[in-house]
Amino acid sequence: MRRAPHRRSGSRRALTAAVAAGVLAASLLGGTAATAEPRQGPEPQDPPSWTTLSLPSPPGGDNVRVLVFHASATAEAPTVDAGIAAVEAIGRTGPAAQRFATEATDDASVFTDARKLGKYNAVVFLTGGGDVLDPAQEAGLEAYLEAGGGFLGVHDAARTEPYSDWFTGLVGARPAAGSPTAVQRATVEVGDRTHPATRGLPLNWKRADTWFNWQTNPSGAVHTVARVRESSYAPGASANGWDHPVSWCRDYDGGRSFYTAMGGTADAYAETDFREHLRGALLWTTRLSRADCKATINAHYQAERVTKPNQPGQNDQIGEPHGLVAAPDGRLLYIGRGGADSSRPVVTDWSNPDIGKGRGEIHVYDPRTGQVTLAGALTVFGNKGGGDELVKNEEGLLGIELDPGFLSNGWVYLHYTPHARINRDTHMGERYVSRFTLDLATNKLDPASEKVLLKWPVQIHSCCHAGGGMAWDAQGNLYIATGDNNSSGFSGGYSGNNPQPNFKGVSFADARRTSGNTHNLNGKILRIHPEDDGTYTIPAGNLFTGREPDEGGGKTRGEIYVMGVRNPARIFVDKTTNILYAGWVGPDAGAPSTTWGPAKYDTFAAITRAGNHGWPYCMGNNQPYRDRNLPDPAQPLGWYDCAKPKNESPNNDGLVNLPPITPNTIWYSPQGGGVDYPRDAAGVPSYKTEEQKLLLPWLKGGGQATMNGPVYRYDTASTSTVKWPAYWDGKWFVGDFYDGDQPRHAVLTDPKTVGKGGLPVHAESLRKIIPVGAGGIRNLMDWKFAPDGSLYVLDYGRGFFTSDANSALWRVTYTGGEPTPAAGQLVRGAKQ
Repeated sequence: MRRAPHRRSGSRRALTAAVAAGVLAASLLGGTAATAEPRQGPEPQDPPSWTTLSLPSPPGGDNVRVLVFHASATAEAPTVDAGIAAVEAIGRTGPAAQRFATEATDDASVFTDARKLGKYNAVVFLTGGGDVLDPAQEAGLEAYLEAGGGFLGVHDAARTEPYSDWFTGLVGARPAAGSPTAVQRATVEVGDRTHPATRGLPLNWKRADTWFNWQTNPSGAVHTVARVRESSYAPGASANGWDHPVSWCRDYDGGRSFYTAMGGTADAYAETDFREHLRGALLWTTRLSRADCKATINAHYQAERVTKPNQPGQNDQIGEPHGLVAAPDGRLLYIGRGGADSSRPVVTDWSNPDIGKGRGEIHVYDPRTGQVTLAGALTVFGNKGGGDELVKNEEGLLGIELDPGFLSNGWVYLHYTPHARINRDTHMGERYVSRFTLDLATNKLDPASEKVLLKWPVQIHSCCHAGGGMAWDAQGNLYIATGDNNSSGFSGGYSGNNPQPNFKGVSFADARRTSGNTHNLNGKILRIHPEDDGTYTIPAGNLFTGREPDEGGGKTRGEIYVMGVRNPARIFVDKTTNILYAGWVGPDAGAPSTTWGPAKYDTFAAITRAGNHGWPYCMGNNQPYRDRNLPDPAQPLGWYDCAKPKNESPNNDGLVNLPPITPNTIWYSPQGGGVDYPRDAAGVPSYKTEEQKLLLPWLKGGGQATMNGPVYRYDTASTSTVKWPAYWDGKWFVGDFYDGDQPRHAVLTDPKTVGKGGLPVHAESLRKIIPVGAGGIRNLMDWKFAPDGSLYVLDYGRGFFTSDANSALWRVTYTGGEPTPAAGQLVRGAKQ
């Protein structure tokens, strides 16, 4: 007879002394069978249906034992025999130090026998689900976890003890009504590359199983190690969306809990990869191996604002936030573009010598003292904001980097637009990349130490797109991101290719003059090698040599590494791989046009070699725009050819025949992420919203402004207690200025396709770790990891072209501690 369902009460001590946590702990942490006698109460009888399925404890495992429990309140699942056989095979194969003995039972009385239960390093629930434990038995399992035991739940274990809140916490989530029941082949994204349960699995793991949907998504409360990609199968009406966990773990109630929703078919247990998945889970739950099951749990991160609001009338703490860099000794240097306090009037009259005059400020934050120093300021053209395209401007102090030898020479590189170099008649200015010296003792910048490495002309008649980011590679090459120096208007928000508007002969709405021009340094990512004397050389491997013989010569610049970018505010080079990561803001069209091309695509690219990344000809995964030209730019011409682009603008003074366009890694619009369409015989997308497909469903658009972030590299030698865990190693942080539905994610790329237009294989939200919304980081402007492994984030504040009380530097630290179990609690003979 089936008993009535029960729900655990708040009391956690309804257990007899025979299964007291202390007795279990003595057994479990000893790694051997329990010998302690119960403190009181009758001695339980041996379970009548106990079955031993394995050989005696294997050598090297130090008497490690695993219990497989397979009772069911309904019909026993057909997977049980296959599951028991798989666990048994796992236990007696592999390295000797990782082997274990397996026993199986369907008798729940084992959970009220401390001597028996204390023998097992881990308990596997391989059940058909339902209410299978009475209150004392469930309390015994609870005491087992409290004593440091391990739990592995497989598939239908998530249906077990449906009335128990404690068991819900143990497994992490419950299946939703309407979960599909058919066996379907799907793709599992394996995001954790460090946990023993997943580190050897394919990034894109294609396999057949039955797939649960979840009543409540456990992400953020558990550590998810793998997700199932819903676009690869039919998830049904109760689908969870792009974030659909399928395997996870957590430290729970003193013990370790791992759950996988896979294993719903008997065939699954014959798969080599699935057995390796179970093996890794068992290595951690049995204490044969340590693992981090806390890395993505939101509660283990602390975000703290480290700068104060400025004093009235001063920018003593922060300017208009625009860039951030971490010094090797932990100091943070950050810059203000040049916008003044919002209470100060902005000069927009070109007859006034002070038009656009602003202060580009450099601040230093020292985490050892918690103090901020205003290191210095440059007089920049950068305080001309608000209004339309012909009034506002984005120039100013745009980028900062530190010399690789900063701690010995104090050299700081600044990317800026000096006010002294503007021409009020022609509305032209100059952009500088200069080297300054910072006094390392006082944190003061010496303005007289300036050495100008590189300068080039920019139009300042019309807004926008100055770019600004800088980064070093492992060979000492400096990358400099420049915007297309082009108006956002005059093209309906599509390709910025209108050749008509100009001021005194200088075009300001045709990005073919800049981004698409091989002889112009705007709309590019430059790469130079700074020399100690303040000059630079051009490294081999850039896009052009500067001496190309084609079309008469003299039509290229050797500094160009990447062309065809629009407004790359932030770039990053991962010195481990020398891959360049960049993001740039797209145009303004809110929807695609069958006449002109795609909607606004904000873009992220992982760049492995010099190339052309498309603007203003093609965007996303090589989706072309329509050409336009004189005499009537309002009339569309042919579609651009992404494989053989031509610059036929009357404003072009570079090559006509351009390098082929490399598709980008991530793109998103108001319609969503990775928007794609069916294409005709010529390769032109339909651009019909009703025909779109979203290749990156984790992304959404709206008001968008990409803010490319770093790739995290875990320092095993660091003793920092706040560093982000090894789980994040190699993950690329991508974000957006806005805090609505826009990206704030860590993504994983496939080494086989990165730099070739390959999509990310995995993404996860950072929105609760790097908090958004009121009281959080509202307008993400830059983010970098410090040497101690903590993350610093610049919050722009509210509004544009100004600084306000919300402009701030934040620090996000990890508080979860070391992997578990503690090194001293590993089973004897086990490897860490």
